[in-house]
Amino acid sequence: MTQKRVQRIALYAGLTCLALLFLVPVYVLLVTSFKGLDEITLERMWALPKSLDWSGYREAVSKLYPHLSNSFLLAIPATLLSALFGSMNGYVLSKWQFKGSNALFALMLFGMFIPYQSILIPLIQFMQRIHLYNSIPGLILIHVVYGLPVCTLMFRNFYVAIPNEMLEAAKIDGCGFFGIYKNMMVPLSVTGFVVVGIWQFTNIWNEFLFAVTMTTQKQQPIMVALQNLSGSQIVQWNVQMAGALLAALPTLLVYIFLGRYFIRGLLAGSIKG
Repeated sequence: MTQKRVQRIALYAGLTCLALLFLVPVYVLLVTSFKGLDEITLERMWALPKSLDWSGYREAVSKLYPHLSNSFLLAIPATLLSALFGSMNGYVLSKWQFKGSNALFALMLFGMFIPYQSILIPLIQFMQRIHLYNSIPGLILIHVVYGLPVCTLMFRNFYVAIPNEMLEAAKIDGCGFFGIYKNMMVPLSVTGFVVVGIWQFTNIWNEFLFAVTMTTQKQQPIMVALQNLSGSQIVQWNVQMAGALLAALPTLLVYIFLGRYFIRGLLAGSIKG
């Protein structure tokens, strides 16, 4: 056996061990979600359930289901609007530069580094004044605005690599600002939309601070409802674990079905940038 083959086997063995170590919390989550309360002890934390107990899932579904539609009504429109506006911003800042455009872009990027907590009180007051506090449209507005800097950055880096000669040819053919964007930039940036869409959907779906401070019981997304599953006296760990799995399922499915496009888009952006 050659030295190179031994090194490869050792590498794969090490990666396998690291993967198993990474999946330990997932294993504990799964086995605990199928256990009854009498089986959930420190001594039996690693043991498989004696029988599949679906009571945790039934209770988790009954408590989380009313908030599931809130999360979809929030995440899908906010993701689409963030991607659309970020794409248009990137298009303007990369191909239609004007005086002060670089300074404007720098100021937009500065918004990525503003902590949520620092603007929470004035944001609540502002949302109350425009009558969007405690509403899904209000949360959509917040996530679109907060998502614009990173979406603009991603699309701008993607559009910079598109040759300006293509835009000049489109102008000669009679295309204007929106014609070039619709007929040229959007078809060329499908992978960019996929990357930004997955990024934004995941962040918005998992976001907690704005959701818990800007909404009350009926308008709360699923992540706030998940936190509310913990009881005041006794923590039902099977319900908690089942709820965590159900809440993570949409983003997990997004990565399963669109993961290859996500990686392809990231690699395309890195190569072009």
